[in-house]
Amino acid sequence: MTINDLKALLTPGRCIHLVGIGGVSMFPLAEVLRGAGCVITGSDFKESANVLHLKKEGVHVFMGHHPENVENAEVVIRTAAVHDDNPEIVAAREKDIPVFERAQAWGAIMQDYKHALCISGTHGKTTSTSMAAHVAMAAGLDPTIMIGGNLPLLGCGYRVGEGDTIILESCEYCNSFLSFRPTTAVILDIEADHLDFFKDLADVEHSFRAFASLVPQSGMVIANADDRNTMDTLDDLDRPMMTFGMGSYADVYCENLEWTLGIPSFDLMNNHKKVCRIELSVPGLHNVKNALAVAAAALSMGITPTAISQGLNQFHGAERRFEFKGTLNGARIYDDYAHHPGEIHMLLETAKTLGYRRVICAFQPHTYTRTKAFFPEFVEELGNADITILADIYAARETDTLGVSSKDITDRLPHGEYCPTLDDVEARLRELAKPGDLILTVGAGELFKVAERLAE
Repeated sequence: MTINDLKALLTPGRCIHLVGIGGVSMFPLAEVLRGAGCVITGSDFKESANVLHLKKEGVHVFMGHHPENVENAEVVIRTAAVHDDNPEIVAAREKDIPVFERAQAWGAIMQDYKHALCISGTHGKTTSTSMAAHVAMAAGLDPTIMIGGNLPLLGCGYRVGEGDTIILESCEYCNSFLSFRPTTAVILDIEADHLDFFKDLADVEHSFRAFASLVPQSGMVIANADDRNTMDTLDDLDRPMMTFGMGSYADVYCENLEWTLGIPSFDLMNNHKKVCRIELSVPGLHNVKNALAVAAAALSMGITPTAISQGLNQFHGAERRFEFKGTLNGARIYDDYAHHPGEIHMLLETAKTLGYRRVICAFQPHTYTRTKAFFPEFVEELGNADITILADIYAARETDTLGVSSKDITDRLPHGEYCPTLDDVEARLRELAKPGDLILTVGAGELFKVAERLAE
């Protein structure tokens, strides 16, 4: 069945069952569908804060996955982590109850919005989507928002609004963003990643081109003029396109870029005319580029310069994106989600501009396939810290069949240390921390827990 079939089924009074309802994007999906008048039930393995909230709102949430949970369902929507052998999915198919993926549900929902802003890219999605949320809120658009991380402005990673704008972080993994229906599609950058799903860079680029092709002729593709892979991917694309970049060769760019202790400010330019002055509160050249992407999208949507500058200036970062956690022995501790060599490059380049005595980077690689595929790049980028500590690889969805380890990386670093467990990493950081140091806990796994314990 198609996304249009699902859209026809999402009507008031219809019983929709969500498998994995407490998840980071399933929970807001439940809230949006509930707001549209659907009767929601769901299931999950654990009674999280999201599940408790839904129960308090009168949603029937089953604990555990059992065939009888779908007894009254007319439509089943599942999270990406739920596979065909799940007992609820098996039961639904036996009963001829239509089953859809979470991404398909968001794709069906966003067709009801005048503006569907979908922000994609190998790096910077969460930060840029968070910036866009600030701009849309400053513009008074009352947007619906779905972010892959927590945003202090919202107190969580989502918002259910009443306006005609929806903003979604859009991930390429498993081609999930191809189920979306963007009116404005932002492509921040394209690199080889998720090579447990994609064959190679060309396969990744094919996916992003298909994503951009989803934009209607009345919409806009926002593209990074400074990223060769992005421009090659979109070459001769038959869609309206606006570019952003660091110079006047792009449609939207910056002039008079100034730095104050690593924090940038600049004139936002559009086709050689000044739009407004942007004074960011987050460091790094990569955040200048993220802000330019969001500003380009906002201009294409008719958002005012005042709202653009206000929204971007008031953005102080998303959770786990160079997030300040506290201090230890005079050292300042920041946590960051970076798990790809390109992200680590931007993080450490930014860190070096902030005037610290030493940059101490504790890193937990994420998945064996990514570590193996980018091993030389990890060695090169992690070598840019004054001291680099590596914990064992966070396996996530994988098992170790590739014969790669964190110790293999530290053996090739001039100032690398291998600490297999998180407790070992914590103990070593406590020994190292001195006034004037910047301590970074980095990765998509569980290393953030070390930052939290150190900051206590």
